[in-house]
Amino acid sequence: MTLLARLDRLPLSRPHYLLLLIGGLGYTFDGMDSAVVAFLLPSAQDAWGLSNGQLGLIGSATPFGFLFGATAAGLLGDRIGRKQVMMYALAFYAAFSVVAAFAPNYEVFLASRVLAGAGAGAESAIIAPFLSEFVPAKRRGWFIGALAGFFSFGFVLAALIGRFVVPTMDDGWRVAQLITALPVLMLLWWRRSLPESPRFLLQQGKVAEAEAVVAGLERRVERATGEPLPPVPDAPAGTAAAPASAPKVNLFSALRFLWSPVMARRTAVIWLIWFVITFSYYGFFSWIPTLLVQRGITVTKSFEFSIIIYLAQMPGYFSAAWLSERLDRKNTIAIYLAGSAVSAFWLSQMDSPAAITLAGAVLSFFLNGTYAGVYSYTPEVFPTWIRATGTGLSSAFGRVGSILAPTIIGVSAAGLGFAGVFGLTTAVLVAGVICVIVFGLATAGRSLEELTEPATKEATR
Repeated sequence: MTLLARLDRLPLSRPHYLLLLIGGLGYTFDGMDSAVVAFLLPSAQDAWGLSNGQLGLIGSATPFGFLFGATAAGLLGDRIGRKQVMMYALAFYAAFSVVAAFAPNYEVFLASRVLAGAGAGAESAIIAPFLSEFVPAKRRGWFIGALAGFFSFGFVLAALIGRFVVPTMDDGWRVAQLITALPVLMLLWWRRSLPESPRFLLQQGKVAEAEAVVAGLERRVERATGEPLPPVPDAPAGTAAAPASAPKVNLFSALRFLWSPVMARRTAVIWLIWFVITFSYYGFFSWIPTLLVQRGITVTKSFEFSIIIYLAQMPGYFSAAWLSERLDRKNTIAIYLAGSAVSAFWLSQMDSPAAITLAGAVLSFFLNGTYAGVYSYTPEVFPTWIRATGTGLSSAFGRVGSILAPTIIGVSAAGLGFAGVFGLTTAVLVAGVICVIVFGLATAGRSLEELTEPATKEATR
C-alpha cells in the first residue's frame, strides 16, 4: 500500500542509524549476559561447593530461559506491539540480573538466571523483526546483519569482565552481574525515542497512528539528508493493502499457520538453520575455555585466549552483513556455515594452544557471520501479522540446540576427545549448509509484503 511504499523508499540516514544504535545496544547486553555466565561458574562453584552437574544446570539456565522468553515475546509482539515487549523484556531481564547478583544460595541463583535469560531471550527475539519493519528492502540485509553484530560487542565485554572484574575483587562475580543489569537505564531513552512499527499498527487497523509514524520518519530523514525525499514508487504487482484487522495470534494458531502446506518449507528451513547454528555456537563458546585448560593452558591464559576468539566475532558479523546485500541472505548463510564446518574440522586437528586459538578465532568469525545472515533472513519470510511470533518460535527452537549442546559436547569430549567434539560440530554444520542451498528462499531486494503476501493468501484461503 502507499503508506508502506513511502516507508520503503526512504534512504538510510540518521533516524535509521539511531534505531540501529538503540536496538544494537539491546543486543550488546543480551550477548554480554549470555557470555558472562562461563566466567561466573568457577566463583559460584567455590561459593557454594557445587558439583559439575549443578554447574551444568547453571550453564543451561540462560538458554533455557531464552527458549521461553523468545516464544512469549513473539506471541506478545504480534498482539500488544513490538515496542512494548522490548521495554518490558529489558526491565524483566535487568531485575532478575540484580536478584542473581545478590542470590544467597544456589537455588535462588539458578532460578534468577533462568528468569534473566527469559527477559534477554524476549528482547533478543523481538528487536530484529521490529527494526526490519522500518528498513527499505535494498538495505535490510545489511541493516539487520549489522544490528546482530552488536552481539559481538557484548561477548567481548563479557570476556573483559571475566578477565578484569571477576578475579580481581571480592565477590567480583556478583559485581559482574550488576554490570549486566545496567541496560535498564536505556528504558528512559527507549520510551522517548522508539516509535511503534507502522506495519504492526496497520495490521491492527490503526491507520492514523501508522501515518503519524511514517510522516514523522519522513520529516526526520528529510532534515538529516537535506534533500527532497524520493518519489513514492508504485506498489509491486500482487501486493495489496494490509487488512483492517489482523488475525489474533496464539501458540496453536501460529503453529497451524507456520506448518501449513504453503509455509511448512520456509518454517522447516528457518528452524533447522537456527538449531544448527545455535547448537554449534553454544557448544563451542561454552566449552572453549575448559578445552583450552585441558590442553595445558592456565585459567587466566584461557580467558585471554577467549578474548582473542571473541574479538573475531566482530569482522564475522559485519562482513556477512555487507555480503547479505550482494549475495542474498541464503547464499551468505550457506557460505558462512560452510566456513564454520571447515573451521570446526580444522580445530579438531589442532593440539597446540596457538593453533587452537587461531582455528577457534576463524570458527568464531564464520559462526557469527552466519548469525548475521540468520537474523536478517528470519523476519523476511514471515507475514507482518505473525512476524514476531515466527521469529520468536524460530529463535526458541534454536535455543533447544543451545540447551542440548553443553551436555552433548561434554559427553562427546569424555568419549571422543577434543577431535570428536569438533568432528560432531562439523557434521551438524554440513547438514545446515545442504538445507540452506537446496531449500532456502531468496529474499534480497524484495519488500516484506512481496515476500510474504502470496504465502499468506494461499495459506488462509
